Amino acid sequence: MMMIQKMMSSLVPRITTSTRILSTSCIFRQSSDNETRLSRRDYRFVFPEFLPDPNPKFRNPLSEKLQRKDMLTRRELVEIPEFYVGSVMAVTVSDPSSPHPNKQSRFVGTCIARGGTGIRAWFILRNVVEGQGVEFMYNMYSPTVVKVEVIRLEKRLDEELYYLRDAPLEYSAVPLDLDVEILPEGSPVPVNKTVVKLHPPPWLSPWEVQTAYLDGYELTDPFSTPGKVRRQERKFSEGSIHWQQQVLEFDLMRDYRNTITVEEQDQVWDEVGDKLEERDKQMRKVAAKRAFIRPVKKI
Repeated sequence: MMMIQKMMSSLVPRITTSTRILSTSCIFRQSSDNETRLSRRDYRFVFPEFLPDPNPKFRNPLSEKLQRKDMLTRRELVEIPEFYVGSVMAVTVSDPSSPHPNKQSRFVGTCIARGGTGIRAWFILRNVVEGQGVEFMYNMYSPTVVKVEVIRLEKRLDEELYYLRDAPLEYSAVPLDLDVEILPEGSPVPVNKTVVKLHPPPWLSPWEVQTAYLDGYELTDPFSTPGKVRRQERKFSEGSIHWQQQVLEFDLMRDYRNTITVEEQDQVWDEVGDKLEERDKQMRKVAAKRAFIRPVKKI
């Protein structure tokens, strides 16, 4: 009995030290996982299409998982870099009607909107061609998309730039031969704080009632006559729809219904985060090589 007690007493400190090492390693691993999850939560701005639709009517966990798998496979074949509304982009698509021998067409423009979830994700580019505003809507994961290039990565004050349709063409014009601008590694995405001056009415949308929600435009004499002033007063009279919408920014339930919970977002990023990071690093290296211009030796 004495021998057994001595053996047990000699094993106790070894067991306690090993359990301490295991507990500290588990804590370290858990803290690193938490840091990774916190850093990946910003992916909702970079890759919003990977998050499911907030509307429960369109939710299907199996379909969402299969779509995310297809999107990752598509990203391995086509370069889809980071971009935001306001970024200057160039999209190359296969076009059987193109006069070019390779049957491809390329369009350069400013991204004025972005939306959709899953493989239904889309974005709209706008530019001026021969004095006319031209827009193209692309399905991001369409098989016809050959290449997506970001020429100038930047953000704007609003998440939608539809008001450029009612603005002078100078705000939408982008040179077709614009050189690619690469930001230094780790630098934040710049915000273009340009305020667009709209044409006098009539407009394609009632921009005079959206000044409280959008910051990127200003109106040119919207209430030039007493009749327009009275009409605007009636729109915002007590009990009207526009009067009620003035408090939308404080509606927490509306924000809750239009967003995905943090726990669901973490599950999505745990599933696709590693592959997205690896693919993003590859595209950054390729973009840096393309942007490097080899000096020409002068004779």
